[in-house]
Amino acid sequence: MAHLSQTPPTTTIDAPSGEALRISRRFTTAGVHPFDAVEWELRDARIGHGDKVSFEQRDVEFPKAWSQNATNIVSQKYFRGQLNTAARERSVRQMIGRVAGTIATWGRQRGYFATREDGDVFEAELTHILLHQLAAFNSPVWFNVGFEEQPQCSACFILSVEDTMESILGWNTKEGNIFRGGSGSGINLSNIRGSMEPLRKGGTASGPVSFMRGADSWAGTIKSGGKTRRAAKMVVLDVDHPDVQEFIWCKAKEEDKAEALRNAGFDMSIDGDGFTSIQYQNANNSVRVSDAFMQAVEKGEDWDLIARTDGSAVKTVDARELMREIAEAAWRCADPGVQYDTTINQWHTSPNSGRINASNPCSEYMHVDDSACNLASLNLMKFRRPDGTFDVANFEHAVDVVFLAQEIVVGASSYPTEGIAKNANAFRQLGLGYANLGAYLMSNGMPYDSDAGRGTAAAITALMTGRAYQRSAEIAGAVGTFERYAENREPHNAVMRMHRDASYAIPNASCDDDGLLTASRRVWDDAVELGEKNGYRNAQATVLAPTGTISFLMDCDTTGVEPDFSLVKFKELVGGGQMTIVNRTVPLALQTLGYSDEQVEQIESHINDASTIVGAPGLAAEHLPVFDVAVGERAISHMGHIKMMGAVQPFISGAISKTVNLPQTATVEDIADAYLQAWRLGVKALAIYRDGSKTAQALRTDAQQGEGAKSGGFTQEDVDKAVAEAIATATAETKPAPARRRMPRERQSLTHKFSLGGHEGYITAGLYEDGSVGEIFLTDIGKEGSTLRGMMNSFATMVSIALQYGVPLETLVRKFSYMRFEPEGMTMNPEIPFAKSMPDYIMRWLASRFLDEDVQEDLGILTPAVRARKTAQDTAMSLNGDTAGPSNGVTRHAAPAAPAAPTAGGGTVQPAAAAFTDAPPVVPARMSVGLDLGPACEQCGGMMQRTGSCYTCSSCGNNTGCG
Repeated sequence: MAHLSQTPPTTTIDAPSGEALRISRRFTTAGVHPFDAVEWELRDARIGHGDKVSFEQRDVEFPKAWSQNATNIVSQKYFRGQLNTAARERSVRQMIGRVAGTIATWGRQRGYFATREDGDVFEAELTHILLHQLAAFNSPVWFNVGFEEQPQCSACFILSVEDTMESILGWNTKEGNIFRGGSGSGINLSNIRGSMEPLRKGGTASGPVSFMRGADSWAGTIKSGGKTRRAAKMVVLDVDHPDVQEFIWCKAKEEDKAEALRNAGFDMSIDGDGFTSIQYQNANNSVRVSDAFMQAVEKGEDWDLIARTDGSAVKTVDARELMREIAEAAWRCADPGVQYDTTINQWHTSPNSGRINASNPCSEYMHVDDSACNLASLNLMKFRRPDGTFDVANFEHAVDVVFLAQEIVVGASSYPTEGIAKNANAFRQLGLGYANLGAYLMSNGMPYDSDAGRGTAAAITALMTGRAYQRSAEIAGAVGTFERYAENREPHNAVMRMHRDASYAIPNASCDDDGLLTASRRVWDDAVELGEKNGYRNAQATVLAPTGTISFLMDCDTTGVEPDFSLVKFKELVGGGQMTIVNRTVPLALQTLGYSDEQVEQIESHINDASTIVGAPGLAAEHLPVFDVAVGERAISHMGHIKMMGAVQPFISGAISKTVNLPQTATVEDIADAYLQAWRLGVKALAIYRDGSKTAQALRTDAQQGEGAKSGGFTQEDVDKAVAEAIATATAETKPAPARRRMPRERQSLTHKFSLGGHEGYITAGLYEDGSVGEIFLTDIGKEGSTLRGMMNSFATMVSIALQYGVPLETLVRKFSYMRFEPEGMTMNPEIPFAKSMPDYIMRWLASRFLDEDVQEDLGILTPAVRARKTAQDTAMSLNGDTAGPSNGVTRHAAPAAPAAPTAGGGTVQPAAAAFTDAPPVVPARMSVGLDLGPACEQCGGMMQRTGSCYTCSSCGNNTGCG
């Protein structure tokens, strides 16, 4: 197949003064096209289950090294042109050639390269990087570059609003256009006067929360007709705004409404009719808190809420109580998050041009109002040498090439508003980041929650951002600084020195890769020195984005800054369907730790059978923390996640997209403490999600609400009470005398073998003559005489009696589904891939065989009929965003934070070392929560998983976040 390189209709621009860039070869050979250096094969791309197909493209051409999962997702999402036409792309050669060729052409036209040969070398090196999955751009680049005449290439936007009706209406229009294009935006509403403040013509103002209702409805309307399933937006309000308490509680109160409607019988699933009446659900809410407020919280002092019209104090509250309100609302519904305003603006490179007021919906992009950022991420596992050390030279070269590509894209892109276009070209904000950190640490035998893990992550992050700014200074020497650099020269360079100083604060003992640690400091010395000479081309260089969909493109085991999600994954098969496999990082980690091939095979076999490494034959206890992951029996604590954020934050221009999940048993005080600890560690923003906190989550744990909310098992009394309630409900209207319909002496039965969290067993359902179920038996569950066997047999007996006395099966299913306690975990049943307890699995299996499709879909049971229904829906390609995987954990308190240190830019920030501790990490406790599953994917019918406040499908890459 011919190599495709499309050239956009762009006017040639004269080269600016200064020496243009020379590009060196590292990955490619002159005279050999990168496409000719890999082995290719034809495959079928197919997303679906069994004979139910939601997407299929036959005979697509992919590198042999790319997985089937990457094949499916790339073919569906990133190949351009109408399906089943000659115009449709069918090869990765075309896709990468389109993107790399177009960007290289833009670079040549805009005078970035010293010679045409340098442009050719750049195109070849970029092609190699993309072809070998060393890096990937954000989705809009893959969608639009080389395909659209004026492509929108940014995924992240920040808007602004003033205290006038014209501005407020303009905000809705701008936001609607961004949603229509498939992207997301953030905005700070603090300029809008409070609801108790007077209007100039009389009366009082509506207040920002009132306007949020309209904006939320607008977003909800646009999402249904646009390219995304769910509009993604961030709404921010300052902690001193008069309406901040109303803002804090607005979503939590809607959760109370949702619960009341659910109890009244309305469908409150995410796609249910009843859910449409619940407001504020299209936005993530965050409160902007200052150091002054946080210090008032620590001291228990008063806090003034300030009028927007005249600056007077309209109300005084207790700061500690206000923080408790934030934590209590977040405990109830996961909102609001917190953004640390003082820390954010201390690291701001352009304060003389305007402060940072808001972020994009995922909170990683933070810069001036009315601005944009385009993202790209590096695959860290591609830079791991066989001996486990980090390949600094290859990594630096990849940063050079990808960062230059992002910089070229800025000037050639289109933007949704004139103001955003102006600022994008004036500040040239970029968001280079990485994925596969969790896999890299595990592969080297490092626990994620350890000083070694944090030290290595800090060094890699420092190297990435230092090299990016060094490259930015080199580009500035060739084509000039960003337009607003001159007015921000001193603060910008001061922030560069802050980053440099932070790199020297990484404890030597926390990173045993001496070459990496040395390079992470040397690169910052070079970046500062060259920046003093040339200035910088970009006001922002790096962020840590979620990398949801593009992580599948790069065949990453982990996303963004996250640890591994679990030790087993579903592998897509060529002919469709899935199989469960042990993550490929696990055997590599075991080899690093010194295990023999035979031992590795035995441990892998145990994980595959039991879905946990606990109890694996021959595994040393001291090695268990290496394999701690986001969910399951050994889950990383929420403080483990927060401390990792604190370790890498000093080396990121923007912020970190990461939702820290807490178990259902977490308290309001735990959440308030998490917000306090993150501030002390210098994190810029934190969002939490307490498992089960949202009434309207598609698949929820009913046991987490009201009675039955407990972390352990349930008693016989619980079972009796639940059955009695179900019988009372079923007979409330007619009040007939109880009558038992006994089973016939001879009856048909259906037996099902299952495995859950390492526990196997059999379910046998006895049937009446009409085919309805009238009894269940459970066999081979636990040892003879064990509590588990006794309790489950009692459970089966009570269910059988209830069925024979006429209790509808659906009533019992809904009562016991999603009760959560051990054992829990992955199953081998693709219709119910994860169960939160044995009763959960048993009742949902009964529903899969004896209830109708509506109930099955509502309960997230992926039967062929349910999948077929999903595939009948619109499977048009969506321009959705890249979101983070969940990070469930158990409560644990952080060690005391290190004191703040003075910075080169004035004020104080936490040193990088504050995220490290001298004491070894505590072995993570057994977690009482499991996967937080979402709705069935609208594109393929697969089960989605919570990623922050959105959901991501591991089968097709579809997600519901910003674009």
